[in-house]
Amino acid sequence: MLKGLFGASRQGRLDDAELGKGVWRRAHDRFRRGLDRFHQMLEGLDETGAAPGKAVGQAAETYGAMVVVADGLADLLPMVRRIAAEAQRAGPSEGMEIPTGTGGYLNDVHRELSRAGNALAAAAEALALVRLGIGEASGVALKAEIVHRHVNGAAELLSKAAHADKAP
Repeated sequence: MLKGLFGASRQGRLDDAELGKGVWRRAHDRFRRGLDRFHQMLEGLDETGAAPGKAVGQAAETYGAMVVVADGLADLLPMVRRIAAEAQRAGPSEGMEIPTGTGGYLNDVHRELSRAGNALAAAAEALALVRLGIGEASGVALKAEIVHRHVNGAAELLSKAAHADKAP
């Protein structure tokens, strides 16, 4: 029990050092919570077995497809953390204001991270509908692809800004 408390405290200090306490930390934490929610919905899909109106084989196929989607989304978390940490270094944030940075690109990076978090929440919601038997796995996959696009967009914006800073 105490080991868990100390570990959480240590992780909190590490997060504060890397991500600050402002907008970058919130964007990262929101993404992480969305990912947790997605996995909770996935566990529920596994627990329910066959969704209403679907055969057991279809349910197993749907579950397998959703595991692949969940793995792809989980693979984005380190990237989101790296983006948020780089953004924190470029434009430290300790409050609610988004730092402007050179040319205002940090606002665009934050927008992409926010959109990724929103899309992840929508993907979790779509997965909840699949659990209820009124949604389609293809809708979840589409929303997950949108999450990937926004995270990649944020990474690209940071990369372009870093290359522009190094140009003579």
